Amino acid sequence: GEGTLDAFAAAVPGARRMPVTVRGPVSEPVASHWLLLPGDRPAAVVELAATSGITLLDPLSPLDAHTAGFGEAIAAALDHGVDRLLLALGGSASTDGGVGALAVLGGRFLDASGRPIKLGNRGLGTLARVDLSGLRPLPPGGAVILGDVTNPLLGPLGAAAVFGPQKGADAAGVEVLESNLARLARLLPANPQAPGSGAAGGAGFGLLAWGAEMGGGAALVAHTVGLADVLQGADLVITGEGRFDGQSEAGKAPTVVAALAGDAGVPTALVAGAITAEPRGFAASVALTDLAGGSDAAMAETLHWLEAAGAELARLRG
Repeated sequence: GEGTLDAFAAAVPGARRMPVTVRGPVSEPVASHWLLLPGDRPAAVVELAATSGITLLDPLSPLDAHTAGFGEAIAAALDHGVDRLLLALGGSASTDGGVGALAVLGGRFLDASGRPIKLGNRGLGTLARVDLSGLRPLPPGGAVILGDVTNPLLGPLGAAAVFGPQKGADAAGVEVLESNLARLARLLPANPQAPGSGAAGGAGFGLLAWGAEMGGGAALVAHTVGLADVLQGADLVITGEGRFDGQSEAGKAPTVVAALAGDAGVPTALVAGAITAEPRGFAASVALTDLAGGSDAAMAETLHWLEAAGAELARLRG
């Protein structure tokens, strides 16, 4: 999700931000970038949140937002000649099954009259035929999907049901999103029940159809940046996320960091905007909403409550 590219940029010496202007979630121009990792076999980190993310869109547009800009950034990395793609999912504005990105990369998504469908989930409602014969090939070293969620594409735990409301869909809208994704699932050669296929509005599903492999998001990032080595000799590790919930234990960043710190014999403290699940494996935990008395107050003065969280951790740890 958001910040993955920045984490690589900070941790990998010689990493270079490569500017690219893409179509944003509703086709507005967005000045973005992807990250070039150095080496004999250079890799690219492309972050969906930086091209097609929900923070780029106001107001939200759950039926019409798309991932075309993500595909344009991927295409720019391929044009540069990278050997491998690391595709960071999360923070998406859309529920288009990754069709916007695949269309940019050469896939054809056609209605019953043979015309290209409109971008976004709404366009999937008219989808009748898919032709992937013109898709650009994967780079020599392949493509790895960085995503921490294990949700399938469809069903009560799928992209529409779980994440649609976060993207502005009401109950009726969620039903439309689900129906249109189901239409796509019947035509695209990937498993809609594959863990992670529902990531980023189903972009995981589309990328699997391209041939990308699903990889653990936080765990792979931690390995790539050498986090385990950095933790050696620390007295305390502080980690966090916006909302620590039932999904957090399924390999998201705080849990991965805590596990690595535990291997090094270092205690971990959790700071989160809100904590709605038992934070097992942490020596201490603080939620900004608890300190502030609610989410609105915490959001209004985030820096103040982060400082208060630091003071509370110091008190708890003595």
